[in-house]
Order: sequence, then C-alpha cells, then structure tokens
Amino acid sequence: MPLVFHNTYTNSVEIGLWKIEESELWFIEQMDLFPDEEEMIAKIEGHRKLEWLAGRWLLHWMSGRKIRGACLKDEFGKPYLENSKLQISISHSRKLVAVMAGPKAVGIDIQLIVPKITRLAHKFLREKEAASITEKHQLAMMHVYWGAKESLYKGYGRKKLEFKDHIKIDPFTFDSNGGDLIGVVSKEEYQQAYWLKYQMIDNYVLVYGMEE
Repeated sequence: MPLVFHNTYTNSVEIGLWKIEESELWFIEQMDLFPDEEEMIAKIEGHRKLEWLAGRWLLHWMSGRKIRGACLKDEFGKPYLENSKLQISISHSRKLVAVMAGPKAVGIDIQLIVPKITRLAHKFLREKEAASITEKHQLAMMHVYWGAKESLYKGYGRKKLEFKDHIKIDPFTFDSNGGDLIGVVSKEEYQQAYWLKYQMIDNYVLVYGMEE
C-alpha cells in the first residue's frame, strides 16, 4: 500500500498523501462509483483520470467507512463528501495525491517543483511576497507561495478570486524542514484569515491550511 503518510491532528484535521503505483483498473475495482462520479470521470482523460481515482480512493480510506460515500461537487465545483460534516480538499501532481479534511474550510495543494514557475510568478506574487524570495531558494519559495494561494483559493471555494489581488501570504523565511504561514483571503466585504503549513517531500512542495 503506497501510503506516504496519514496524520491526524488535535484540531480534527487529517492529512493524507498517496504515491500512485496502481493502475486505473485497480482503483475501479476497489470502488463502486456513483452515477454523478461516473459522469465526472467520463470527462477526464489521460493521467488525470488515474489521479482522480487515486484521490477518491485516498479520501475513502481516510474516512474509515466500510461503505464508501460519494465525493461530489457543489454549485461552485468544490468537492464534498456525502453525509459528512467535515470539509475536504484534494490535490494531485504527477504521482502524488493529497487529501485534507477538517471541521472548517480547508485547502491543500501538492506541486512538483518545475522551473517554469519563474515565468508565471509576476501573475500571482504581490510586491512584498516577491521581495522576500531569496536566490538560493527561489524555486521552492515560489512554489510555497503558489501552493499557499491555491490552498486558500480552494478553501474559499467560490471561485472568482485573483491570486495576486485577493490572496495575501505573509512573507516568510524558508526552511527546508517545513514551516508555518499566515494567509488572508480579502475580497470586497469578505475577509478571512487562514493558518497554513508547508513541507518539502522529495522534489514536491505540499501546502495545506484551514480557516482560523
């Protein structure tokens, strides 16, 4: 079983990370997909279908249920687990899938570190965020900022957020062992703070957070 880790915290937050080594058929044989899920997966092609299946399997495994609950999407496209009070978030990148569950709005993001992010940084980094990035840890820090903003975007869950304008991450000092972040979603009358954590896993960056 390629479970990388599964952690449960005192604030009822769960984090799971799965390394995909199975085939699409293996996951399909483990799960009876619901009609709405069948419709969703029919629209997905290539490796993303395998990642989608792995994410739903990890979510089910973490739930501890004998009978699987459907993983559906609300009117904004935010995933939720049927008949569960916990809020969830799912992310995947190549061979890794991450799932988070918690009592408040949550968001998780896993990203393979790639050089092309430097070409996109001006689109999502605010001036103070960009100024905090060091040359030595440039790629890692850019991915942490991106992952933090992606996590808050998912936590907000209503789309129509601009990463640069509406999501602010307090500048931080990078630590290869991981660390804590503070983020805020601020749009018109809405303002919500989130706690965030990041960690490095081989050549990936994992970031996750929940509403304060």
